[in-house]
Amino acid sequence: MRMLGAGDVAPDLELLSLEGKRQPLAALWSGGAAVLVLFKVSCPVCQLALPFLERISHGSLRIAGVSQDNAAATASFRARFGVTFSTLIDDSEGGYAASNALGITSVPSIFVVEPDGVISKSFAGFSKQALEELGQRAGSPPFRPEDNVPAWKAG
Repeated sequence: MRMLGAGDVAPDLELLSLEGKRQPLAALWSGGAAVLVLFKVSCPVCQLALPFLERISHGSLRIAGVSQDNAAATASFRARFGVTFSTLIDDSEGGYAASNALGITSVPSIFVVEPDGVISKSFAGFSKQALEELGQRAGSPPFRPEDNVPAWKAG
Protein backbone atom coordinates (compact mmCIF):
# COMPACT_ATOMS: atom_id res chain seq x y z
CA MET A 1 0.00 0.00 0.00
CA ARG A 2 1.32 3.44 -0.95
CA MET A 3 0.38 6.62 0.89
CA LEU A 4 -1.13 9.12 -1.55
CA GLY A 5 1.11 12.07 -2.32
CA ALA A 6 1.52 15.15 -4.46
CA GLY A 7 -0.40 14.83 -7.71
CA ASP A 8 -2.79 12.13 -6.50
CA VAL A 9 -6.52 12.83 -6.25
CA ALA A 10 -7.95 12.70 -2.73
CA PRO A 11 -10.79 10.21 -2.23
CA ASP A 12 -14.30 11.62 -2.04
CA LEU A 13 -15.74 9.57 0.79
CA GLU A 14 -18.43 10.33 3.32
CA LEU A 15 -17.52 10.12 7.00
CA LEU A 16 -19.49 10.78 10.17
CA SER A 17 -19.06 14.02 12.08
CA LEU A 18 -18.84 13.94 15.87
CA GLU A 19 -22.55 14.80 15.83
CA GLY A 20 -23.30 11.69 13.74
CA LYS A 21 -24.02 13.48 10.45
CA ARG A 22 -22.57 12.18 7.17
CA GLN A 23 -20.16 14.62 5.55
CA PRO A 24 -18.37 14.26 2.21
CA LEU A 25 -14.63 14.85 2.43
CA ALA A 26 -14.77 16.90 -0.78
CA ALA A 27 -16.85 19.52 1.04
CA LEU A 28 -13.76 20.30 3.13
CA TRP A 29 -11.69 21.52 0.19
CA SER A 30 -14.42 22.75 -2.15
CA GLY A 31 -14.10 26.31 -0.84
CA GLY A 32 -10.30 26.39 -0.74
CA ALA A 33 -7.32 24.30 0.17
CA ALA A 34 -7.72 22.08 3.22
CA VAL A 35 -5.44 20.02 5.42
CA LEU A 36 -6.58 16.55 6.47
CA VAL A 37 -4.85 15.06 9.49
CA LEU A 38 -5.55 11.41 10.24
CA PHE A 39 -4.88 10.51 13.86
CA LYS A 40 -5.49 8.10 16.71
CA VAL A 41 -6.18 9.38 20.23
CA SER A 42 -3.63 7.04 21.87
CA CYS A 43 -0.80 8.11 19.53
CA PRO A 44 1.85 10.22 21.34
CA VAL A 45 3.02 11.84 18.08
CA CYS A 46 -0.59 12.82 17.31
CA GLN A 47 -0.84 14.32 20.79
CA LEU A 48 2.27 16.35 19.98
CA ALA A 49 1.19 17.47 16.49
CA LEU A 50 -2.49 18.32 16.78
CA PRO A 51 -2.15 21.31 19.14
CA PHE A 52 0.24 22.88 16.61
CA LEU A 53 -2.21 22.16 13.80
CA GLU A 54 -4.83 23.88 15.96
CA ARG A 55 -2.70 27.04 15.87
CA ILE A 56 -2.44 26.79 12.07
CA SER A 57 -6.23 26.38 11.86
CA HIS A 58 -6.66 30.00 12.97
CA GLY A 59 -5.21 31.12 9.64
CA SER A 60 -6.46 30.80 6.07
CA LEU A 61 -6.12 27.01 5.69
CA ARG A 62 -9.03 24.85 6.74
CA ILE A 63 -7.83 22.00 8.95
CA ALA A 64 -9.93 18.88 9.45
CA GLY A 65 -9.14 15.94 11.65
CA VAL A 66 -10.03 12.37 10.74
CA SER A 67 -9.99 10.21 13.86
CA GLN A 68 -9.50 6.45 13.85
CA ASP A 69 -11.38 6.25 17.14
CA ASN A 70 -15.04 6.46 18.13
CA ALA A 71 -16.84 9.75 18.71
CA ALA A 72 -16.64 9.63 22.54
CA ALA A 73 -12.88 8.99 22.63
CA THR A 74 -12.33 11.61 19.93
CA ALA A 75 -14.37 14.25 21.78
CA SER A 76 -12.35 13.57 24.94
CA PHE A 77 -9.08 13.91 22.98
CA ARG A 78 -10.23 17.21 21.46
CA ALA A 79 -11.06 18.62 24.91
CA ARG A 80 -7.81 17.42 26.45
CA PHE A 81 -5.58 18.85 23.68
CA GLY A 82 -7.57 22.00 22.86
CA VAL A 83 -8.52 20.95 19.34
CA THR A 84 -11.44 22.95 17.92
CA PHE A 85 -11.17 22.30 14.18
CA SER A 86 -13.71 20.05 12.47
CA THR A 87 -13.20 16.35 13.14
CA LEU A 88 -14.68 13.35 11.36
CA ILE A 89 -14.71 9.70 12.39
CA ASP A 90 -12.96 6.91 10.44
CA ASP A 91 -13.22 4.12 13.00
CA SER A 92 -12.87 0.38 12.60
CA GLU A 93 -16.65 -0.23 12.39
CA GLY A 94 -16.56 1.52 9.02
CA GLY A 95 -13.42 -0.37 8.01
CA TYR A 96 -11.17 2.72 8.16
CA ALA A 97 -12.38 3.79 4.71
CA ALA A 98 -10.49 7.10 4.60
CA SER A 99 -7.30 5.69 6.12
CA ASN A 100 -7.26 2.85 3.60
CA ALA A 101 -8.17 5.04 0.61
CA LEU A 102 -5.34 7.45 1.50
CA GLY A 103 -2.93 4.54 1.94
CA ILE A 104 -1.71 5.49 5.40
CA THR A 105 0.40 3.12 7.47
CA SER A 106 1.02 5.36 10.48
CA VAL A 107 -0.46 8.37 12.24
CA PRO A 108 -0.45 11.24 12.18
CA SER A 109 -0.66 11.40 8.39
CA ILE A 110 -1.23 14.83 6.91
CA PHE A 111 -2.49 15.76 3.45
CA VAL A 112 -2.87 19.18 1.85
CA VAL A 113 -5.73 19.00 -0.64
CA GLU A 114 -6.27 21.77 -3.17
CA PRO A 115 -9.77 22.95 -4.25
CA ASP A 116 -9.66 20.65 -7.30
CA GLY A 117 -9.20 17.62 -5.00
CA VAL A 118 -5.54 17.10 -5.92
CA ILE A 119 -3.12 16.49 -3.07
CA SER A 120 -0.24 18.98 -3.15
CA LYS A 121 1.67 17.66 -0.11
CA SER A 122 1.56 14.72 2.25
CA PHE A 123 3.70 13.51 5.12
CA ALA A 124 3.51 11.15 8.06
CA GLY A 125 4.73 11.76 11.58
CA PHE A 126 5.76 15.09 13.08
CA SER A 127 7.84 17.36 10.84
CA LYS A 128 8.68 20.76 12.28
CA GLN A 129 9.65 22.05 8.83
CA ALA A 130 6.45 20.81 7.17
CA LEU A 131 4.29 22.34 9.92
CA GLU A 132 6.19 25.64 9.59
CA GLU A 133 5.48 25.59 5.84
CA LEU A 134 1.77 24.99 6.49
CA GLY A 135 1.80 27.83 9.01
CA GLN A 136 3.40 30.17 6.48
CA ARG A 137 0.80 29.28 3.88
CA ALA A 138 -2.01 29.79 6.39
CA GLY A 139 -0.54 32.99 7.84
CA SER A 140 -0.66 31.45 11.30
CA PRO A 141 2.63 30.16 12.73
CA PRO A 142 2.42 26.86 14.61
CA PHE A 143 5.36 27.46 16.92
CA ARG A 144 6.23 30.07 19.53
CA PRO A 145 9.80 30.90 20.59
CA GLU A 146 9.31 29.03 23.87
CA ASP A 147 8.16 25.82 22.16
CA ASN A 148 10.79 23.12 22.39
CA VAL A 149 9.87 20.71 19.64
CA PRO A 150 11.87 18.06 17.78
CA ALA A 151 12.72 18.50 14.09
CA TRP A 152 11.03 15.18 13.33
CA LYS A 153 9.32 12.26 15.02
CA ALA A 154 8.06 9.15 13.31
CA GLY A 155 4.36 8.38 13.61
